[in-house]
Amino acid sequence: MKTFNGNNSIMDMFEKGKVLKICAPMVRYSKLAFRTLVRKYSCDICFTPMIVAADFMRSVKARDSEFTTNDCDRPLIVQFAAHDAQTLADAACVVAPFSDGVDLNCGCPQRWAMSAGYGACLINKPELVKDMVRHVRNQVDNPNYTASIKIRIHKDMKRTVDLCQKAESAGVSWITVHGRTTEERHQPVHYDAIKTIKDSVSVPVIANGDIKYLRDVESTHQLTGVDGRKRNMTLQWTAVALFLYVEIGILVILCLPFISAKRWQSIFQLRIWSFMARFWNKVFLTMIIVLIVLFLDAVREVRKYSVKELGRDAKLQPNMFDHLHMKLFRAQRNLYISGFAVFLWLVMKRVITLINQLASVSGSTAALQAQAENANQAVKKYMDDNNQLKKALMEGKGDKATAEGMELLRKEVEKLKEELETTGDALKKSQSEADVMKKQTEGLAREYDRLLKEHQELQNLQDSGSKKDD
Repeated sequence: MKTFNGNNSIMDMFEKGKVLKICAPMVRYSKLAFRTLVRKYSCDICFTPMIVAADFMRSVKARDSEFTTNDCDRPLIVQFAAHDAQTLADAACVVAPFSDGVDLNCGCPQRWAMSAGYGACLINKPELVKDMVRHVRNQVDNPNYTASIKIRIHKDMKRTVDLCQKAESAGVSWITVHGRTTEERHQPVHYDAIKTIKDSVSVPVIANGDIKYLRDVESTHQLTGVDGRKRNMTLQWTAVALFLYVEIGILVILCLPFISAKRWQSIFQLRIWSFMARFWNKVFLTMIIVLIVLFLDAVREVRKYSVKELGRDAKLQPNMFDHLHMKLFRAQRNLYISGFAVFLWLVMKRVITLINQLASVSGSTAALQAQAENANQAVKKYMDDNNQLKKALMEGKGDKATAEGMELLRKEVEKLKEELETTGDALKKSQSEADVMKKQTEGLAREYDRLLKEHQELQNLQDSGSKKDD
């Protein structure tokens, strides 16, 4: 078999004394495309997703679907789920020409896996694990081909140490330890347990669990002294922080004093915004749901690392205490980021709505002002006509002039009555529009007060969480 580096073994990487960065096997993620991506960011070793060995050997379709690789995809470890030694050894022989080792999954806590005899239930069967490792070592021809296991820990560490020592006696290449029991999901990782296992065996030990950032690698190395860390990479909080900065920038631009509401309304009426407006409600609700989920996740993280009993246990080991304190700080930071992102998202939507309503009110006010100016001009015209009429009456002589003046006056009075009725109707219409604008203004004021109240409640919640953590 040709290994990742000529005739060298992958085990040479552990002998260099450096901290190895290993991408853990993740369901639906650790396929070839994802492995190609993470290798560009200094990932030393990649694992495939867990493959059920029995199905892999039974079906050609399963082999083509579950296992794909290329010449650049090295070093590569294929992880299998199996409950008998021969099936695992046969699967290892099939993938050996295209990989650098196989890994037996003894840590998956999912119900379906444990009910089928796979995953974490194998940590209770040390003799079976020992037999499977020995079969792989004996049946794969290449001596440089690795056979490793990934495990969870027992509540009784003696049982875990016994399992690891038996696997070591069978020739296991290294042991990956997820520092939680089978029942634990989101509880803090037991770094002291990983350190105990590292001190109990001579083969390399890899730490797994709660390693999301590169700085976690160094802190875990200091706590456990292990040879490598499996890292589940995530960019979600970086994306949320970037989204928060974008929200702040948009709000600053929307509040610029030299851009009027009418100009913003004309910008919002452009064709591109009209097209996007059809999806606005869906996008708004989707982002609200995503941000709330992230906020609740941050709350859970803060509560997890704020447990008093956990702090007392961690104080027994200074490095452990510093590590957990760092985890708590990051959880609090994520809480603030997600909380303000939710608040600003709501504020941004309300600001856009207020700008549009303000522009509409401004347009209605301008129309009313135009009507008032027209009415003033009409009144001025009538006053001029009345003055001319009076002048004509005063200059007229005789009954004929008086009759003509009275007839002219009667026509002007009728005309004034008609204009007065028209003006009255316009005045009623203006009053109704003014009432509508007044109600809209009152509604906007109530909505603004409600937003201020929600902001104060959110701020109080964050302040209470900070005080509780302190």
